[in-house]
Amino acid sequence: MIDIFKAVILGIVEGITEFLPISSTGHLILVNEFVGFTGNFAHMFDVAIQLGAILSVVVYFRHKLFPFSKSSVTEKRKVFAIWKKTIVGVLPALLIGAALGDHIEEKLFNPVTVSIALLIGGFVLIFIENRRKRIRIRDIHLLDYKTAFIIGFIQCLAMIPGTSRSAATIIGAMLLGVSRVVAAEYSFFLAIPTMFAATSYSLLKIGFALTSSQLQVLIVGFVVSFIVALLVIAGFMNFISSKDFKPFGYYRIILGLLVLIYFYF
Repeated sequence: MIDIFKAVILGIVEGITEFLPISSTGHLILVNEFVGFTGNFAHMFDVAIQLGAILSVVVYFRHKLFPFSKSSVTEKRKVFAIWKKTIVGVLPALLIGAALGDHIEEKLFNPVTVSIALLIGGFVLIFIENRRKRIRIRDIHLLDYKTAFIIGFIQCLAMIPGTSRSAATIIGAMLLGVSRVVAAEYSFFLAIPTMFAATSYSLLKIGFALTSSQLQVLIVGFVVSFIVALLVIAGFMNFISSKDFKPFGYYRIILGLLVLIYFYF
């Protein structure tokens, strides 16, 4: 019963933080420390519930992601173009992740790294929102392949826990002249193959040998993560249509400082 409660808590944390620029991995590392959910199964759980968050993206953006639901050839081509740009964007993460992923996980998955990354990312988000910038891409269909690849390369910074995959892609996109809404949309699309590949690799590495109680805990976390992430995506897209990312920057700075204080003092 205790593990079910932890699954619900961690599923909520994953669902809230996965697509916001505040680092889901960082939050899970921190929450695991506080609830005492550790070990190989805990690591598998943290990875597996990301699939629930991925599914929420597919469901929410289904009208933009499913070409066979379109009536015209032009609309189908637009959907296929989005997928091709997403694949181009995920290539750097696949290559760099395969080469350095295990080393980064071994050396950097700790609360201090998370707190420093949270602080740096928070200041960068606020800086970008304060600077005067020219927006050249206001529609996801106008995103070119070169820009998509560069954003994907910047996404690799998220391998450092606490950086946030969504923060890295959104910051990278905005620096390249992409509007706030399009940056968030592409970040969501890029999450599908990126997170699916990372999750599949981690699960294969850890293994699938589960007891019935562990499977139950995993299913609870997956379902909670999916439901919460779906609600968060809807709210987040509505929020950034009229507001900026500064609140997330301030949140990252406050959380980063609190974590540093807690683990040092």
